[in-house]
Amino acid sequence: MDQRTCRLVTLGCKVNQYETQLVKETLERNGYREAAEDEPADLCVVNTCTVTNNGDSRSRQVIRQLARQNPQSRTLVMGCYATRDPDAVRKLPGVFEVVTDKRELPDILARHGLYDMPAGISRFPGRKRAYVKVQDGCILRCSYCIIPQVRPNLLSRPADEIEAEVRRLLAHGHQEIVLTGVHVGHYGVDSSRVKSGLAPFRLSHLIERLDRIPGNWRMRLSSIEAAEVTDDLIEVAGRSEHLCPHFHPALQSGSTSVLRRMRRRYTAERFAETLQNMRDRLENPTFSTDVIVGFPGETEEEFAETLEFCERMGFIKVHVFPFSPRRGTPAATMPGQLPGTEIARRAQILEQMERRVAERYHHTQIGERVEVIVEGLCEHQPGFVQGTDRRYLPVMLPGTAGDLGRLVVGKGLRVTRDFLVAERGDADHVSRRISGGISDG
Repeated sequence: MDQRTCRLVTLGCKVNQYETQLVKETLERNGYREAAEDEPADLCVVNTCTVTNNGDSRSRQVIRQLARQNPQSRTLVMGCYATRDPDAVRKLPGVFEVVTDKRELPDILARHGLYDMPAGISRFPGRKRAYVKVQDGCILRCSYCIIPQVRPNLLSRPADEIEAEVRRLLAHGHQEIVLTGVHVGHYGVDSSRVKSGLAPFRLSHLIERLDRIPGNWRMRLSSIEAAEVTDDLIEVAGRSEHLCPHFHPALQSGSTSVLRRMRRRYTAERFAETLQNMRDRLENPTFSTDVIVGFPGETEEEFAETLEFCERMGFIKVHVFPFSPRRGTPAATMPGQLPGTEIARRAQILEQMERRVAERYHHTQIGERVEVIVEGLCEHQPGFVQGTDRRYLPVMLPGTAGDLGRLVVGKGLRVTRDFLVAERGDADHVSRRISGGISDG
């Protein structure tokens, strides 16, 4: 009997990518294999996104496309769009099951004969870094965000389960682990330890525990709220052997008046104080962030405040999100909705500023040591590979396909439009723990 085939499509965030891999490993345990590119699939799985209107439409488009390409297939749909509008999803061609609550996924799969769902993943094929989901759910009420409505329940994974998963991924060759979740800073908030009188076990404790896993590997923290960067977290980060000195506190706006309308939990200056505290106590950390451009009522003056603030903070990367009203959120009906052309203009200005700031930082790394996880070959530069440094710098250096997925060491030489170009170092003669502030000389 021929082995059953499956096709999996993921839209959206790192959490979705992790959850798709978990489903994939479940299917493999139950006799499925992933269909080849031109081969029809018996089962399709779509993990949807609803963070923007485009996420909704893209999710529908993918489901319809799979139905056309795999006319005999059945499609299981999960993810945030499936949770937000299950009736619309059920009407799409080929859909036989809609998962509105991922906590019910093991029972739903079992109902269709798919048993033995693992507690965690063992590998992340196609990716040089592996994502590890440590928690789910968000209880904040930012005025623009739909996610708390579709993932409202905080659920932190047990530390034993997370550690076992990290060890499996390292054993399968992944040398960078990214801790991710819907709201990573709330890891452990839902724990029963406090109710039972035990000391809390929060994100700082989890990082400290994982840091004790030996070996040549590194750990990265995904997006975190600045309000949750505690003294304990900074202290643990400062003495960690494996945690990368790069952090992604989500700003959303550099204007305090806009932040109030967004219902964020800080002012711009309080955010700046948090970053300065980290810079004072950590060794040359870098920061990236998210910014929403064109929030309802955003004036030219408020946008100018965001530009000035981002430049002052020295973010090496700014993920710019043009405001997209989500039905069901307060921001969708706020007065002062900006036209799309104006939002696009502001987004372009912010992106240009971000490039200047990033390039300025890249120049400071000429002559400095870099530790790079190699993620791909340089298409237009034979004999070179590209990857990401501990501080999240895009680096290009000499290498071959044999370096893919490996941590390699180099020294910054010059800066191009997109990369810090480095010469290759000898990993056997340099410390595994790279200090970005120490010259190779």
